[in-house]
Amino acid sequence: MSVSRKIAFNVVVASVSKVLNTVVALVGLMLITRYLGPEKFGLYITALAFSALFNALGDWGLYQTATREISRPEAKEKTIIGNVMALRIAISLILSLIIPVVIYFLPYSTDLKIALVLVLLSYIFYSFYQVLIGLFQKRLIMYQVTLVELLGKIIQISLVFLAVKFDWGLDFIVASLVVSMLSNFILVYFLSRRFIVFRLNFDYRKWMKFLKESWPIGLSVIVTFVYFKADTLLLKSLSTDRAVGIYGAAYKVLENITFFPGMIMGLMMPMFSFYVFKDVQKFKEILNENLKLFVILVVPLAIITLFFADQIIQIVAGQGFEESATVLRIVIFSLVFIFFGMMFGNVLVAAKLQKEQLLALSLVALFNVVANLIFIPKYSYLATSYVSVLTEFLVVFLSAGIMYKKLRFLPKIEKAPWVFLAGLAMTAYILFFYHWPFFFLLLTAPLIYFLILLLAKVVTKEEILMLVKK
Repeated sequence: MSVSRKIAFNVVVASVSKVLNTVVALVGLMLITRYLGPEKFGLYITALAFSALFNALGDWGLYQTATREISRPEAKEKTIIGNVMALRIAISLILSLIIPVVIYFLPYSTDLKIALVLVLLSYIFYSFYQVLIGLFQKRLIMYQVTLVELLGKIIQISLVFLAVKFDWGLDFIVASLVVSMLSNFILVYFLSRRFIVFRLNFDYRKWMKFLKESWPIGLSVIVTFVYFKADTLLLKSLSTDRAVGIYGAAYKVLENITFFPGMIMGLMMPMFSFYVFKDVQKFKEILNENLKLFVILVVPLAIITLFFADQIIQIVAGQGFEESATVLRIVIFSLVFIFFGMMFGNVLVAAKLQKEQLLALSLVALFNVVANLIFIPKYSYLATSYVSVLTEFLVVFLSAGIMYKKLRFLPKIEKAPWVFLAGLAMTAYILFFYHWPFFFLLLTAPLIYFLILLLAKVVTKEEILMLVKK
């Protein structure tokens, strides 16, 4: 199968899997928010923020570095994966010894402390299967990983349903995440054995080599956590659990949408790494196509959210979370910038510009923490919402600046004005028929948008037919 066919097949199958995954996750969110209410849901969101912290502390850039290295021509996959997996286990063991002691001394309730230990365990299983994902990325069969993750999500939400039905409480809901990550690891491990059967390698010189190459990415992950998730922990410390719940309900909606840019970048990362130095023109073409796709997607997402945030929150979270609609209207612009931040960030990693990226992200993280410390005490979750948007904008601005300075290139999209004209037409349509049923507008408004793009040949009929054929 040709590369283009593989990419098309991956996008279609993985997209369907991820959409189903998102639907299942939203069902889970509906169950959890209605069961826990704003205050206890704030505890749940806090636990998830700590999960991101554990991942940041244990990552060290090994996943991205391993993916990059096994994508090189004539890479020794068994040696690379064996050493990276052994190194992951060593790091996880260290964290498992230190973090529970730290958790014990935190000024949190017993339920939350138990939840934090559980998310630490879920991180460990996640970190193991994450190392293996590069094998699937290299072979352009990421759809298999998305199918595994869909099954893991179904298992998790099934357990959440039981927890809600039998009133088993917050900790059992968090424990469902552990079961999900364990099942993902087992399935991905056995699927990977079709490509390579590796054994753990304890080559400490190679460990040091990996750590030396990956530490800028690892620190970038920590810094990314600071600007992406630390606001939740700051909100927990400087405001109330209810404020965390209100903010978290809106942000969970966005997190369930970010699968698409993450999935596309997962498919493109090996190609970025391969072409960035070998064939610059091909690299530019791939990047321009990604930019075009992302711009086309973010415009209708932003418009629909601005108009229908109240209905979305009512469906997703239910009563008690009405204030989350205001938060959602603000942070939707964070999602817009996240699309492009992901793309530029992956380009910088592929081009080995991790150190420059680290400096930029450090400045962004500093801004995020300082701004939240200043404004949360007075404005609570509204502060975190606006700071989130400004933070993601800075990520895109600084990453694009580095890319232009070092690679002398910025991606561009032809006929970009037509995209925004289509967005205006979609907005006018919604305003004129706003009294019509929500779901009808949700289905028809994007059709108006994409029809204009098709007529303006921003997206050509040939491109659509080619994708369907492949």
